[in-house]
Amino acid sequence: MSTGPVIRIHADDNVVIARQQLVGGLALPAEGITVAGLVPPGHKLATQPIRQGQPVRRYGQIIGSATRDIAAGEHVHTHNLAFSAFERAHEPGAAATPTAYEAAPASFMGIVRADGRVATRNYIGVLTSVNCSATAARAIADHFRRDIRPEALADYPNVDGVVALTHGMGCATASDGEELQVLRRTLGGYARHPNFAAVLVVGLGCETNQIQGLIAQEGLQEGAKLAAFSIQDTGGTAKTVARGIELVKAMLPEANRVTRQPVPARHLVVGLQCGGSDGYSGISANPALGAAVDRLVRHGGTAILSETPEIYGGEHLLTRRAVSAEVAAKLLQRIAWWEAYTARNQMQMDNNPSAGNKAGGLTTILEKSLGAIAKSGTTNLVDVVEYAQAVTAQGFVYMDTPGYDPVSATGQVAGGANLICFTTGRGSAYGCAPSPSLKLSTNNALYTRQADDIDINCGDIVEGAETVDQAGERIFRMMLAAASGEKTKSELHGYGQNEFVPWQLGAVM
Repeated sequence: MSTGPVIRIHADDNVVIARQQLVGGLALPAEGITVAGLVPPGHKLATQPIRQGQPVRRYGQIIGSATRDIAAGEHVHTHNLAFSAFERAHEPGAAATPTAYEAAPASFMGIVRADGRVATRNYIGVLTSVNCSATAARAIADHFRRDIRPEALADYPNVDGVVALTHGMGCATASDGEELQVLRRTLGGYARHPNFAAVLVVGLGCETNQIQGLIAQEGLQEGAKLAAFSIQDTGGTAKTVARGIELVKAMLPEANRVTRQPVPARHLVVGLQCGGSDGYSGISANPALGAAVDRLVRHGGTAILSETPEIYGGEHLLTRRAVSAEVAAKLLQRIAWWEAYTARNQMQMDNNPSAGNKAGGLTTILEKSLGAIAKSGTTNLVDVVEYAQAVTAQGFVYMDTPGYDPVSATGQVAGGANLICFTTGRGSAYGCAPSPSLKLSTNNALYTRQADDIDINCGDIVEGAETVDQAGERIFRMMLAAASGEKTKSELHGYGQNEFVPWQLGAVM
């Protein structure tokens, strides 16, 4: 990548990206234009005149249409560019190619459970069936907090902690509806997650989401590693907290009897997220993460791309990579579901980007989606699953989720992700439990400003000091290190419990 004042992504683009703030009168000889007025870092400027109604192209793809005539060298943003619908050619499987697997797969130091599944962390979890039991669940987990009561886990160094994952749902919904089924699927995915050595499920007693209904739907089994009880049956909050503490104490010795050992990278399942994106996301951190994902897949691992509203307009690029027409059709069915979902809620699929995304240079959902898809790399799309469904295929998988990061990542972890990789250009603060989360910055200014939140800086790509492929190798090695137990920045800050946010689909009655 050149080190001039602007970045050209594709030869067919009629905009380039400002690497730094540009001032009027600055000549750009490589583009044959002169800057007209101020253009902020990460924002676009036209490389040729664009007439009103004509398409604007970035990444070689349409990102919207000009809402008025745009002169060469002029800032291109919300004042003169808007979302526009256009036909997208779907060619299922046209870009699918055989994956060249590594002859000597990489490994990481994982925790092998009795059933053969591999964990990257070793927690005891306290889940809730309903919001009404959240306070009791948190009190149980707080008893074992190392920052408050270090003696509580002093004898259990191999246990990463006791975490309460609470939510605001579980009642005031249809007892046989989709919302309850999805909530139970999410809780079931967490209860089975290999990063939990054992789990408590705490309820109130009279909620719609009855614990026995959860256990039945998800095929869970109560025993030494899964205990379930309710406040009403136990005799109130104090007795519930005391009972929960005693149950956790009984689980700790067995949970502590683990050791890490080398395991192949095929046991790594990485959820891909981007939040607080900017104009550099699709240039630096997202394609660098995509390069790491290509390595992960070649080493036998799995990556999960999600956030359906934030691939909208670029789904044709994913269906081209589908291994079959059936897989491509599953993705298009989810897009159609979202179009109907937003319509009945009097919303539109192009109500994105957010205010922060726009301040960082993103103008339309089409532009944001094209950059977001770069996280997935270039390998084949092998499966499409619904929210919180178990991911069983190995390779690049798509999970249908909302674009809201905590909700999306919650679905990915429920589906089996044992690591999250999260790119940000504006400085999103996020962590995840029980799976560690790596944060990747898109630009050097963010990393300098917020280094205590960022694990990997990809800003040198923007500056021309590192290639996307070099950064991808760094990220892949960091994935293996985090999976082996190296603490991420968000873990050191204590993020993770409040970021458990299941998808609330239906009406609250």
